[in-house]
Amino acid sequence: MGELRPRILVFSTQGISDPGIDLAGSQHLHLPPSAMAIAVPCSSAVKPRWIFHALENGFDGVFIAADGTDCAYVPDCTVRTGRVVDDTHREMKQRGIDPKRLRMAAICSVCAESFEKQMKQFVAVLQQLDTAR
Repeated sequence: MGELRPRILVFSTQGISDPGIDLAGSQHLHLPPSAMAIAVPCSSAVKPRWIFHALENGFDGVFIAADGTDCAYVPDCTVRTGRVVDDTHREMKQRGIDPKRLRMAAICSVCAESFEKQMKQFVAVLQQLDTAR
């Protein structure tokens, strides 16, 4: 029996986290082959309904690669993105979805190793959730 490979949807930001994720790939770091990225201009623009759509349509987890303090659009991007995640976690609990299926971390344009580490940790969490079912 093969190891479970969770499908992960990554929301990444065009100017900040995308280059870091690309760098991880070009450095041939170990990233889950079942992860897919969608670029957004600002991480605070991610909508809870997008997260639920992904989870309801075959993704095991959603990762938001947040802008952190480098956002070019809003000065409080991290706070706004955190609110989106907090609100979505509350709604996930109400819907009976484990909030561990949604994770957020700031990923900068040179954060290849950080992204790899975040993905490894997230895969481990998702595998544990799916084997506990």
